[in-house]
Formats: sequence, structure tokens, C-alpha cells
Amino acid sequence: MATDEVDRLVEAWQRERPELDVSPMEVLSRVTRLARYLDRARRSAFAAHGLETWEFDVLAALRRSGPPYELSPGTLLAQTLVTSGTMTARVDKLTARGLVTRRRDEHDRRAVQVALTDKGRAAVDAALDGLLAHEREILAGIGVADQSALATLLRGLVLPFEHQ
Repeated sequence: MATDEVDRLVEAWQRERPELDVSPMEVLSRVTRLARYLDRARRSAFAAHGLETWEFDVLAALRRSGPPYELSPGTLLAQTLVTSGTMTARVDKLTARGLVTRRRDEHDRRAVQVALTDKGRAAVDAALDGLLAHEREILAGIGVADQSALATLLRGLVLPFEHQ
């Protein structure tokens, strides 16, 4: 069986601290390392389409909302987990690039809606296509059944954090 860096770390800790159960590292250190690799891969996939990760996040939230592809800044905050000031700066930058527009809410003139432009929709669609192609390559080494089982196991690890 092939070994990875985590195997070497675990072996070293077992040698240096044999009284400890370091088995959690076998899973969670791999998850951490995988997250770093995936973050790099995602940034690369988005950059190939002229987007930063944060730009994709905002545009994707709008795209997933369905026609007319617009959301309130508050909803965008909740979906992207950033502060109000950060979201304002992000929307300003996306507006300057012509990827989104701001408009007054027709039901509440004090409120604003952020809307995806045709250019923004084309950008997020192309970036998503590129991302999914890249992610399929990453997962090609494991079968569909294993992918499904892994997704289920990972969901079990993530859920407690999402309900805090």
C-alpha cells in the first residue's frame, strides 16, 4: 500500500508519544491537507476564467437563486459568511467589473437588490463548468459508490459545525 505524508507524521508521533492514540490524525490531517490542495485547485480553476474565489462565491449565490438572479445584501451575507462591510466592498468591485448591478427593491425603496448581469452569469457559468471538470479529474481515482460513501461520511463530520 502506498504511504503519504500523514502516514509518516502518524508513525513519528507513535514513535515519540506511544502512550497517545493519534488515530484521529489519520483522518483529520488528511482532510486538512486535502482542503489545502482543493483550495489551490479551485483558485486555479476560477483564475482560468478571470475570477477570484470570493467573486465566484458571490456570483454563484446569485446564479443559484434562479431568475431574476438577484438577492438582498443580507442574503448574500448569510450565504457567503462575510461581514456587511466586506460584502459592500465586494459588490462595489463586482459592479465596477460589470458582473452585478444594484437596484432599489420595488417593494421597499430603502432596500437594495444585487442582480447578476449577463456578463456575470456567463462568467460564473464558465467558471463552474471549469471547476466541475477539474473536480471530476480529482475524483477519477475513486469509483462512484466510494464517492457517494465518502460524501455521506463527510456530511456526518460537517453537520455538527453547521448547527452551532
